[in-house]
Amino acid sequence: MVMKNENYYTTRNIQDIDRLAELLEELPPFCEDYFLGIESRTSCQTRLKYAYDLRIFFDFLCKKRYKNHQPTELSLEHLEAIKHNDIELFLSYLSHYQFRGKYLSCDERAKARKLSAVRALFKYFFNKGLIDVDNSAKVPTPKLHDKEIIRLDAGEVSELINVAETGNGLTKHAVGYHNKTKIRDTAILTLFLGTGIRISELVGLDNDSFDFSENSFLVTRKGGNQAILYFSDEVKYALQEYIAEKSNDSKVPATEKAFFLSMQYKRINVRTVELLVKKYSKIVSPLKKITPHKLRSTYGTRLYNETNDIYVVADVLGHRDVNTTKKHYAAITEENRRRVANAVKLRKDSPFEEE
Repeated sequence: MVMKNENYYTTRNIQDIDRLAELLEELPPFCEDYFLGIESRTSCQTRLKYAYDLRIFFDFLCKKRYKNHQPTELSLEHLEAIKHNDIELFLSYLSHYQFRGKYLSCDERAKARKLSAVRALFKYFFNKGLIDVDNSAKVPTPKLHDKEIIRLDAGEVSELINVAETGNGLTKHAVGYHNKTKIRDTAILTLFLGTGIRISELVGLDNDSFDFSENSFLVTRKGGNQAILYFSDEVKYALQEYIAEKSNDSKVPATEKAFFLSMQYKRINVRTVELLVKKYSKIVSPLKKITPHKLRSTYGTRLYNETNDIYVVADVLGHRDVNTTKKHYAAITEENRRRVANAVKLRKDSPFEEE
């Protein structure tokens, strides 16, 4: 196996760095020092997400606190003067706010992420001794309520792959495209459900990422670390069907290294994968909002149920903290809830008593 999967991630990082440079033009001058200071311990994507969140924070400050200023005119003296109740007001503001002509809102998790970005900024300059007080530390994190873990059951998994193969249930318009993409789409869904990889890992796969003699492939994890994962013969069959189709398609560029291609014969992007998962899953399970991450959850749950080993699941899924795995995959499953539905009898002489 060739131990390289760099082109996609290198290109993405360059794009993120360029976008961060653009955002810095809209932020206070001291933010440039901040992002340079955290560069060695954060990924490009993390810094970019921080920049988007801080842009909203400084836009808020110039609307509510420093009304005669633009974000680019703010200094560290302005930052130091921010009180904890200003930040609390910011969190309240995020419930319903306007940014560049659009009305937006944040749920509790989005608020917590933006507070984290603000805290990290204050903490950096406080630790450097450039501000004397860090009032962001006085603001509690919004209470996060547990979300229902949505995943597919075994029957739905089988049906999802069948729908991708056959196109049953698709609209007439969608069927036309399906005839061109069904082998690719089946391979994508099978790989998600058979290995639990992240969507970013899937779109980053290259032709030389696979070793079919070992049923293994190389992925680049969050943070840039690489790992070799393994797949079943069922997954192997779906992948090789797609390879055979590409080999017989004269329109596939000989220089294209990407494994999964769009209809334009370029590397498939995240949005396209999200849409194809939504297209097929709403036929199989219309009441569940299934995303690529929910397919990952489905695999993680089934792997845990089969192995009963949370550490194996954490390792395969690439979780740095096993507590993340415990939270998502050791919880009671829908199958268990269905199984115990008739365990409690309301009347001794119930006409629904099982024989």
